[in-house]
Amino acid sequence: MNDSSYTCEIQRRFGETYSLAERARSKGIDPSPKPESAVTSDVAERVEKSVGPEGVATRIRELTRTMPREEVAFKIAEEIVLGKFGIGGEEAGENAIRTALSILDEGRTVAPIQGVTGIKVKTNPDRSKYLAVYFAGPIRSAGGTEMGLTLVVSDYVRRMMGLDRYKATEEEARRFLEEIRLHERELTRFQFRVSDTELLSVFTRLPVEATGVETDPVEVVSFRNLPRIETNRVRGGALRVVNDGLIGRGQKVIRIIEKIGITGWDWLKEIRSAPTEEEEARNSMFMDDVIAGRPIFCFPNTQGGFRLRYGRSRNTGLAALGMHPATMRVLRDFVATGTQLRIEAPGKAGVVAPVESIEPSIVKLKDGSVVRVETVQQAAELAKSVQQVLFVGDLLVAFGEFLENNRPLLPSGFVEEWWAKLLEKELHGNNIDASALVQAGLSHERLHEILANPLIQFPSEKEALSISKLFGVPLHPRFTYFWEGLSFDDLGYLRDAFSCSEAQSSAEKAVSALPNTPRLKGILETLAVPHTMKDGGIEVPEDHRSVLRSCLGMENLNVPLNPEFSVLDNVFQISGLRVRRKVGSYVGARMGRPEKAKKREMKPTVHCLFPVGLHGGPRRNIAEAARANRLITVEVTKRRCPSCRMVTHQTICSKCGNSTVIEYVCPRCGRPVPSNKCPSCKIEAACYESRSIDVGELFHSACAHVGVDRAPDLVKGVKGLTSEGRTPEPIEKGILRAKFGLSMFKDGTIRFDATNAPLTHFKGSEVGVGIEKLRELGYGADFRQRPLVDGDQLCELKMQDIVVPEHCAEYLVCVAKFVDELLQKLYGLPSYYNARTKDDLVGHLVFGMSPHTSVGVVGRIVGFTKASVCFAHPLWHAAKRRDCDGDEDAIMLALDVLLNFSRAYLPARIGGLMDAPLLLTVVLNPAEVARQAFNMEVVETLPLEFFEQTSRQTDPKLVQDIIETVSQRLEVGGFGSEVPLEGFGFTHFVSDLNVGNLESQYKRLGTMLEKVQEQMQLAESIVAVKATDVARRVLSTHLMRDVTGNLKAFSTQKFRCTKCNTKFRRIPLKGVCQRCGGKLALTVHRGTIEKYIEVARDIIKRYDLGKYHEERLQLIEDEIESLFVEEDGKKQKVLGEFM
Repeated sequence: MNDSSYTCEIQRRFGETYSLAERARSKGIDPSPKPESAVTSDVAERVEKSVGPEGVATRIRELTRTMPREEVAFKIAEEIVLGKFGIGGEEAGENAIRTALSILDEGRTVAPIQGVTGIKVKTNPDRSKYLAVYFAGPIRSAGGTEMGLTLVVSDYVRRMMGLDRYKATEEEARRFLEEIRLHERELTRFQFRVSDTELLSVFTRLPVEATGVETDPVEVVSFRNLPRIETNRVRGGALRVVNDGLIGRGQKVIRIIEKIGITGWDWLKEIRSAPTEEEEARNSMFMDDVIAGRPIFCFPNTQGGFRLRYGRSRNTGLAALGMHPATMRVLRDFVATGTQLRIEAPGKAGVVAPVESIEPSIVKLKDGSVVRVETVQQAAELAKSVQQVLFVGDLLVAFGEFLENNRPLLPSGFVEEWWAKLLEKELHGNNIDASALVQAGLSHERLHEILANPLIQFPSEKEALSISKLFGVPLHPRFTYFWEGLSFDDLGYLRDAFSCSEAQSSAEKAVSALPNTPRLKGILETLAVPHTMKDGGIEVPEDHRSVLRSCLGMENLNVPLNPEFSVLDNVFQISGLRVRRKVGSYVGARMGRPEKAKKREMKPTVHCLFPVGLHGGPRRNIAEAARANRLITVEVTKRRCPSCRMVTHQTICSKCGNSTVIEYVCPRCGRPVPSNKCPSCKIEAACYESRSIDVGELFHSACAHVGVDRAPDLVKGVKGLTSEGRTPEPIEKGILRAKFGLSMFKDGTIRFDATNAPLTHFKGSEVGVGIEKLRELGYGADFRQRPLVDGDQLCELKMQDIVVPEHCAEYLVCVAKFVDELLQKLYGLPSYYNARTKDDLVGHLVFGMSPHTSVGVVGRIVGFTKASVCFAHPLWHAAKRRDCDGDEDAIMLALDVLLNFSRAYLPARIGGLMDAPLLLTVVLNPAEVARQAFNMEVVETLPLEFFEQTSRQTDPKLVQDIIETVSQRLEVGGFGSEVPLEGFGFTHFVSDLNVGNLESQYKRLGTMLEKVQEQMQLAESIVAVKATDVARRVLSTHLMRDVTGNLKAFSTQKFRCTKCNTKFRRIPLKGVCQRCGGKLALTVHRGTIEKYIEVARDIIKRYDLGKYHEERLQLIEDEIESLFVEEDGKKQKVLGEFM
């Protein structure tokens, strides 16, 4: 199947599914007679259907052909303000800002709809007019750079409207600063820590006012009741726009402004200079907030930690990192496929994927032996014998990550692919005859065999030494040790030890072991030379011993060491062998979030969006309400049958069978009105009312409708609806969801969340799909264009195909059964999926969606993985505005979304539209995905020049021309092309996606005490980690904070009714629930406060953290005891005891 055939197949499948959904929706059972997710083809259409004025899509397409997206946004904003789309005044200004923001975020988020709540023309103290932009929480979904650019666009709109600049008063600037610090203290920290001076300077220079609605119930203390600020509460949206957007992404904003020629923002360059590496590490919070139970694997730039290795495997890139599967086991299984790793550089985080073609861990066993752990099986066998991890292993990082994060290249270690490029250069440059090769024990055939697969074919120690001497290339990385970790004295001591051993071997006419002295043992461990302990001595395998002899110049003992030379220069001086640094850069890393593959559930679980008030008990059970109360009073939509005039909440009249219509009533004058606004009172009309409903009749009628003979015991509804029209869902859907054990989301859909992971190539055998099925899906050949005849052949993944977790597939089978019964029993249509096992889902469509967006992206299931991740093409993830840094996204069966999603169910609050499939993208245009994917390299080898440039720490943009990226492919193929890209290369291989650890130890361990104990035992075993420092960080940043936070929460807690779950800020005077008379209970208990006390005490004692931590913990324990005194049978003192 070629590219066009694949696209046609996706469209055919979607058309088939959409057509069936249209037929079902036309029955009139749902709030809308057709599927409510709008299908869009490109950014232009998404912008127009979400916020833009009519006709703007055509204009956006015209401009996109000649200018970049950012410039298009400003041009469209200008044309809207100038009235070219029939809008004028403040409305035009607001629409211009929303539309420009929508273009900037590719029309994928609700930030333009709900993140910008409006604009106002306000008055400065000097009576001049200025523009104020009101932001809300959902503006965060746009992204940092887009948030910053929104203020620039607003300034551009201000000028077009002929308004003056905003002139902030000192009180307003200090009020903004107070809100920032209050938000950090009471709510959550921002992505960037900005100084007070910078914040004040920026705010006073803003040409438009960044303000907004209150987002949190936290009030300022000092600067209250200011005339131009409408609330005393925190305005989270505006704070993020300035702090994380304009300042935090200031350099990116400046580059874009200069590129498109916007003036008036030169002052922004003065605010934030390029951050140092230390500032970057601090901003990314790499070593901050170390969480109990989630280990630090290596400290920043510390010997023995992760070695930076450049390259990309078929399962890495787009922020995902590669790690040897044996290393996962060595790290006590805390790392699994999909586990998030927080890293020092170049980015902030990435998920881990197994890659076998990189350097594994080197460990010291309890018997003193040093072993290179090559396989997962070997790691499992040695698990209980490991005493120390001398070298954690390689961390595979794509070149594109440095390009994306605008970080200078870090020096590369000396790796096999670099060595191969050097040898290849020498082979082409030198004409060495066959006799010289034979004399050296080599041949042209053998050299080409090694060069063809440098990551698989390794030279023997004799071949490595011969190649180095004959061609003058550095010693092969396989036999390159960590010489840079030795001092000059260590090198001399090692040489002397070998010299003595050589003399003894000569006298005894047998190879003798090295003496087991503490210093020599330490030197060999620093070098990470494999060796064993035997008969009281140190025995080095013959191949490594031979290499060490050569490096130490045992045949040139008359050549002395020079203290003015480095260790590596001395090795060359005494041996004639060139030896490179084993490690160019160490990268610090710690565990972030564990991998996730889990069904999405509302809290508490909901089967149906049908209100039962207090009648369903604490579980909101519709079945219980039907049994106990025939009539319940709830708020529901008001619809009237035009034929029999009956008032109902249903879309079809139960009396005469006709379609009902929504009836609006003015809440002030009480008269029915034709629209949602009263023409007399000029206020919003309501389309719902509090009304009695015979829930028993509805429930039993619904059971009969869907053919359920015995009514289910538990169908969970909701206490009340929060949507604008209070539209309830048909109970039939809830009954069927309960039957199949499914939980719904706020918009009527059923979802499964899985961690994002990239994949560009796969094998049928590793995704559980046979050859015949793959051929049906269009995979007729492997990635080398050879006919597909074997399940182990590697195929290139098509752009919208995904591999889902097996748990997800099993859950989707239940969803498919639910949808089929819904079609048959509620809509009277034939079933569609007919799925009995997960294999029946192969080839069917799903929607993928990120929680911060409102656009679902079509994907096709082509296989399954045992890992807790969703493997998909990097461009598919980028189409959701995601990378693979550890976040998870929703997977939804296509027909479930088309049948059951409705905007009428969404909460009527700011942010209610987020994480809802308002729009759908059927066929991806690779030019319109998140631009991070454009920086991903697609080469099969990295050139020699690249490795040399890393040593100079070159700007990655300067070497971009020698490494092909997705961006260059798009430029060659044309940016408007909708044809999926193919021919992606990768530099490192992995034999099986499911190799290595599949579940993090963090998820397996039960209690926090067990997790912390494992975390600390691992810290003690890794030479690149200081266990005492880890203990201090865990105690300070997690355990103590948690205990004191819960102690504070106890004193400010709410009280909950055990019967109806109503919460009270203060206990009512009656001492019982005011709504139902039920008993009241605490929401924060003693166990919650004390859960980490034992763990904290154990850490302080074991690692001797000092009197400060010990006494601080004691003070907390004393305070807890004062709250919960058990004396003379009393749980707590009463006031009279103190009098």
